[in-house]
Amino acid sequence: MSESPADRGPAHPADSDAAAYAGTYADTYADQPGPGAPRIPTPWLGLMAGPLSFGIAGPALVLDDIARDLSTTTGTVTWGVTAFGWGIAVGTPLMTGLLRHRGARAALGACGALVLLGALLVLTVPVLPAVITGCALQALGTAGLTSIAMSLTDSARSMGFVTASLAVVGSTAPLVGSLVNDALNWQATLALPALSLIGLLVVIGRVSTRPASTAAFDGLGAVLLTAVVTALVFVPHHPPVAGLLSVLMIAALVWHLRRRPQGFVPVVVVRSPVFLISSVLAFLLAAINFGLMFAVPDALADHTAWSSGEIGVAMVWPLVLGGALSWVVVALSAKVGRQPVVITLVALSVAGVVLASVSVVAVLLLVAQALASIAAASGQGVFAVHSTKAAPDEERPAAIGLFNLCYLLGAAFGPAVVSLL
Repeated sequence: MSESPADRGPAHPADSDAAAYAGTYADTYADQPGPGAPRIPTPWLGLMAGPLSFGIAGPALVLDDIARDLSTTTGTVTWGVTAFGWGIAVGTPLMTGLLRHRGARAALGACGALVLLGALLVLTVPVLPAVITGCALQALGTAGLTSIAMSLTDSARSMGFVTASLAVVGSTAPLVGSLVNDALNWQATLALPALSLIGLLVVIGRVSTRPASTAAFDGLGAVLLTAVVTALVFVPHHPPVAGLLSVLMIAALVWHLRRRPQGFVPVVVVRSPVFLISSVLAFLLAAINFGLMFAVPDALADHTAWSSGEIGVAMVWPLVLGGALSWVVVALSAKVGRQPVVITLVALSVAGVVLASVSVVAVLLLVAQALASIAAASGQGVFAVHSTKAAPDEERPAAIGLFNLCYLLGAAFGPAVVSLL
């Protein structure tokens, strides 16, 4: 990856009225720029969010070079990628918590500082501990920038552009990372998430300083949620220990929510049926998409004579197609309505799984990946709209952070499930 108040059902726009839907959606965020403030152009929000994907997929083809230069093994170097995954999972709810309690300008400043510090570390200190730390800091910052960008969108079309930017950048990130490594070095590849700072410089002057919530900060809730996320991130790597810790931390968090229902994790959000269904669907679509991103290349290697480079190039088009089409799908969701879109996205994802499972033909395997990519990228945008509209105004920053967390956990669990199968 939310419940609206108990005495009020979640808002549901008229299926045939796109203008009304966009207008309603524009009012769903408490930290929008004030009256008279300039509107934030959507491309800048996409530029602020999209580079996060460089940190996830950009190092994929340069790990051997990093290992050689640092005199270590490729397996050890992958801890940098793991650190980035941990950082975006933890940073998503933490930075949206900062947004909620301190306002957009303060949150953007903090996120930008984390990204800059992380980039400077990976660029100037080529030792493994500094590289891992730099990756984690960039992840914490870019996770916040992405969630803030999504919270500043003012229509389904704008939300679709932001989520499409994540998918398109992610689909080209391995190739771009390899080209940057060839032209400069692997340190520059690891610093690619810092491109988000370009968008930040434009956006930060156009947001308000007004926080969405005036309640006291719930430090214990933040610590417990961080512990839960950390344990869940390591479940695929160390199932018995991390699984047990996850159960214990979730139990502790639930106990805390009973004592602090309006704390760091608002009970009104996590009890909302609309939020829960949207977040679970986003988790599942992400798990399928990212799982196929590992399964399809393996199938192509088994059933074709293609080299690894040819497979990598072939994988670009279905992922780019999925990311690009997702913008159209999310924008059209305002006209079509919730139920048809949900059914279509789930059907596309299921079709992708079935096609990948029964086919050995290269073009059909790539089509399967494209279907899953369209479903996941579109689902992130569509379900983000649904989940945040189901929350009260003051809790919407928290809702979008928790929703994105569910989506990112799906991205982490999908490849792990495929490896077990």
